[in-house]
Amino acid sequence: MNRDEIPPGTLYLLILKSLTRGGQMHGYEIAKFIQQISEDVLKVEEGSLYPALQRMLIKGWVTAKWGTTDGNRRARYYRLTATGRKQLEAEVSQFERVMAAIGRVIETA
Repeated sequence: MNRDEIPPGTLYLLILKSLTRGGQMHGYEIAKFIQQISEDVLKVEEGSLYPALQRMLIKGWVTAKWGTTDGNRRARYYRLTATGRKQLEAEVSQFERVMAAIGRVIETA
């Protein structure tokens, strides 16, 4: 199946939403979750995911701690913060506004 590029400006939204599923996730779990939920249409590359997670740590949207995966590998686990939940609301609101505007343009074109 063809994979489409993740639309610019939506990576934070996808990561934040993935982390709301509860608990904590390491980077590979986040990427796999997005890929599975999107039915293999979206794939988050490591080169985009980990820098985004680092920026999100700096902004206070997530926290991180080191742990061990089920496969006995060391991984950094991320958890959403209260600030991250507020940011998710803002990201969803902005996404919905943009999608509605695009929809109006498509309908009239």
